[in-house]
Amino acid sequence: MYLGTQFSPRSDEDLRVFAQLGIEHICGYPPGTQKDWTAENLTRYREHIESFGITVDVIPLPLSSHEISKAENPNIMLGKSPERDREIEVVCNIIRACAEAGIPAVKYNMTLLGVVSTERQAWRGGASSRAFNYATAVQDPPLTIAGEVDADTMWERIDYFIQRVVPVADENKIRMACHPHDPGMPRPDGFRGVDRVLGSVDGLKKFMDLHASPYHGLNFCQGTVSEMLEKPGEEIYDVIRYFGSRNKIFNVHFRNIHGTFLDFVETFIDDGDVDMFKAAEVYNEVGYPYMLMPDHVPEMAGDNARMVGFSYTYGYIKAVIEAVTRSN
Repeated sequence: MYLGTQFSPRSDEDLRVFAQLGIEHICGYPPGTQKDWTAENLTRYREHIESFGITVDVIPLPLSSHEISKAENPNIMLGKSPERDREIEVVCNIIRACAEAGIPAVKYNMTLLGVVSTERQAWRGGASSRAFNYATAVQDPPLTIAGEVDADTMWERIDYFIQRVVPVADENKIRMACHPHDPGMPRPDGFRGVDRVLGSVDGLKKFMDLHASPYHGLNFCQGTVSEMLEKPGEEIYDVIRYFGSRNKIFNVHFRNIHGTFLDFVETFIDDGDVDMFKAAEVYNEVGYPYMLMPDHVPEMAGDNARMVGFSYTYGYIKAVIEAVTRSN
């Protein structure tokens, strides 16, 4: 395993900073829209990133974490045919283009609600952190444009996508890393009429069983999975072990939290409830071979605060990886 980032570089200067910080692998963001992501353009993008000594390990599919009304390809999760078939073909073409361009993996979301948060909370030194408290969360409007969507309907839409796209990933040897629902919600009540089936460990296990393939796996957001647990500081290690031992973790968002299911705050990497060194030991134990990266960090004070926050986290991750791998 090794340090990575999904921080979207604002310029080539950021890529130089990545290289100077010892980041040699990234989740990349090719320029243009999905229509521009041909094999030729992706190759050109990969070669540009490589000119800084950095490897593009993964790029996002146009299935982001946005709420469904803002989704790039909404009909996949709305279950509308034939529109969803056309959107699925767009996804398949990007997978084929990645194979031609030498980009080995893609990440994606299968969501209607997007990332749900409540009022931010002050954390260490007055840093501003994302939080979620179900008791105070406002379900407004009460439904998304999808209306009420129960578990069976969600699974049908997810399975419809998986059965058509994963075989293309198999054929082209491209790893597909799906992000869990962030955060999990009470089931079957859900949130805004949606049952979040990928918001529990059991749901993620079922998702993995939809299609037997070495290219069907998880963008394992450790923070999000911790949010699903009653005692994340005790339970997360066995969850990592379960998916990692089955080679189903294709990328890791190495994030910490304080709290429990339905009531948590994101923390700095070093002051949450999870022992991040112990978590890294488990990734090493199961032979996890890809990136550990921050996904978000608390908002800090000062100039270029976002990059400073990420840089602190990069250094922590790099030190943890070195300590864990040296101890073996």
